[in-house]
Amino acid sequence: MRGPSLAWRTVLRFLALAAAVWLAAGCNNNPWPDSSAASNTLHSAVVESSPRHLDPTASYWSNDTAYTYQIYEPPYGYHYLKRPFQLVPKTAAAVAKPRYIDKNGQPLPDDAPGELVAESIYDVPIRAGVMFQPHPAFAVDEQGRHRYHAMKPGELGQRRTPLDFEYQGTRELVADDFVYALKRHATTRITAPIFSTFAEYVVGLKEYGLLIRQEDKKLRQGLDPASQDKPFLDFRRWPLAGASAPEKHLLRIRIKGKYPQWSYWMQMTFLAPIPWEADAFYAQPGLAERGLTLDMWPVGTGPYMMVEFVKDRRHVMKRNPNYRVELYPCEGMPGDKEAGLLDDCGKRMPFIDTLVSTIEREAVPQRGKFRQGFYDLEVFERTDTGMDYLVAMQDSEEVRREYLDKGFRLNRGSDVNSYFIGFNMLDPVLGDGDSGVNSDEQKARNRKLRQAISIAIDWEEYAKVFPKKAGDTAMSPLPPGIFGSRQGTPEGVNPVTHVWKDGKAVRRAIAEAKQLMVEAGYPNGRDQKSGRPLVLNYDYYAPATPERKPEIDWVVRQFAKVDIQLEVRATDNNQFQDKVRKGKYQVFWLGWLADYPDAENFLFLLYGPTGKTKHDGENTANYASAEYDRLFVQMKTMEDGPAKQQLIDDMVRVVREDAPWTMGFFPYTSGAAQHWVLNYQPAILIRDHGRYLRLDVPARVAALQAWNRPVWWPLGLLAAAVAALVWLARRQLRLRERTNARGEVMA
Repeated sequence: MRGPSLAWRTVLRFLALAAAVWLAAGCNNNPWPDSSAASNTLHSAVVESSPRHLDPTASYWSNDTAYTYQIYEPPYGYHYLKRPFQLVPKTAAAVAKPRYIDKNGQPLPDDAPGELVAESIYDVPIRAGVMFQPHPAFAVDEQGRHRYHAMKPGELGQRRTPLDFEYQGTRELVADDFVYALKRHATTRITAPIFSTFAEYVVGLKEYGLLIRQEDKKLRQGLDPASQDKPFLDFRRWPLAGASAPEKHLLRIRIKGKYPQWSYWMQMTFLAPIPWEADAFYAQPGLAERGLTLDMWPVGTGPYMMVEFVKDRRHVMKRNPNYRVELYPCEGMPGDKEAGLLDDCGKRMPFIDTLVSTIEREAVPQRGKFRQGFYDLEVFERTDTGMDYLVAMQDSEEVRREYLDKGFRLNRGSDVNSYFIGFNMLDPVLGDGDSGVNSDEQKARNRKLRQAISIAIDWEEYAKVFPKKAGDTAMSPLPPGIFGSRQGTPEGVNPVTHVWKDGKAVRRAIAEAKQLMVEAGYPNGRDQKSGRPLVLNYDYYAPATPERKPEIDWVVRQFAKVDIQLEVRATDNNQFQDKVRKGKYQVFWLGWLADYPDAENFLFLLYGPTGKTKHDGENTANYASAEYDRLFVQMKTMEDGPAKQQLIDDMVRVVREDAPWTMGFFPYTSGAAQHWVLNYQPAILIRDHGRYLRLDVPARVAALQAWNRPVWWPLGLLAAAVAALVWLARRQLRLRERTNARGEVMA
């Protein structure tokens, strides 16, 4: 039996294709369930991977903050709208003012100089009635015994999340939960990145760490060291001199000397309360193997709780049903009322029911979903994603109209972060040499070399060439918004690299840089003694991908302006850290995000005792200046005021002259949010913004329908093409039927 002709087979294929296209047109391209748009759910992306640590003792990565600051609550936070940043109580009842005592334990006045202060004592009142989220760690039976603290082998069953347990419980937050959290920094069981800093200030914490290591060793004696199961290490058993709870709702922390910045540490999740019950629960055999740990399933008092954790795919947080009454602020900055940022004054937070974070590994589909409206915030914890959209609007009138019509929130501003190119001051060619081996004369020449390079690297040009990464050229280590910064003023100009002319800072000419090269002993980029060209190594800790190459080439060209040859050594972060610890580097690129809004948090990056190579600190330039260090020690214990400003000015003068950095730039910030996301005010230091955001759900539904309407006209063309093929096939069939075996057409 003969099958259908070629023509009919072609028609059938087209009909099948048409049916498939027609069915596809009847569907939408929404990556979320259809009901999601009409729900009180916020969708955002997370770049590249899941959080590393949700245990607040270990968490120190920006990808963690999208979760940790929504789930945990330290004693303090920052006012959401006021600038400069202002501390406000969170789980604390008030922001505590420290009291000072001398070495004999006698009280000192509030304005006592730092050298007289032996201890600063912070008595922090803790709010009564704050409850932890529901969790099986708190569940108790009728006799008050914890139901899940002594599970027998096999009792865990198929449970894989805390939500799989039949019984859930809660209890009130008490001051001892903060004491317990601070003690946990002393353990080596988990990564504790801030322990060395805390041990420097919290009375007795360093010694406590030695004690805990010994006790932990006893607990684990005879156990398999490779096992994930570790017996419960109950920190309640061993007191810590520097942290105690004199009353149920009173936290006392004792700090060595005078350290005003300690209050800022109390707004970070390192000091978020941790209930001992959580440690006891997760320490049971078999739980860590199932991923039942604080790193994946936090236990906090915040407005949200983790309900879904699919590694490197999706994470979902929902309202904490035990969250207390918290009201949206009624005060802000000039213009906030007009911008609608005070419309929710006095209303109970949080406003959103569910926060969904999806892992995105590629930028193009991530931006595509945002442009279609499927992401409400493009990236929850980032404040730089809006720059791509702002640049695209400048490049295309069509794109500009689209973004304006869609009402994307892309406000540009500045924030407390910086990027710069620096020099290893232990290097004999660029710096003072290891242990200052260079002569004073050689040090002076190397200083002029660094100054010449600082002039040559044109950060104003960088902002034009790479507008997506643009920012204001830095005149000092201090960005605007930090007390002591004079950025943007005539007196704030760096005289080494710029002059004030016609109301703005103008970069010095390359001719001046080349004259400094001559005085440094490198006329035309060659050693005046040996005649050899000056070649410097540039360590850039990122892969030399096609996307990165233009930036690397730009840096090479900047050095070439003063006839310096730059040898690029692109590495990953681990390799770079290994180099800097060994001191085997010369020129490097670095960025810094403020931990807290104080000049000390930027100026300590150049403090000698925090040198990276010798002390494993954050002073990657290994800069050491006796004058700068002396001023820093004075400055860091002072309250903001004229005296502190003078010290900062003196420190900035020293570091400008020595030029261990090229100063770099303060990048612009601009988040990317849809117009239906209300109360959006991105800032690097405001990481708990989930509670303040509100969705205009009807506006989102309408926008998604308008932005993602099916396009029907291609189906019309396809239908016409199919009709034409059918007509041709029928014509061919009739002709075939009329043709005899000899190829003659019958009448």
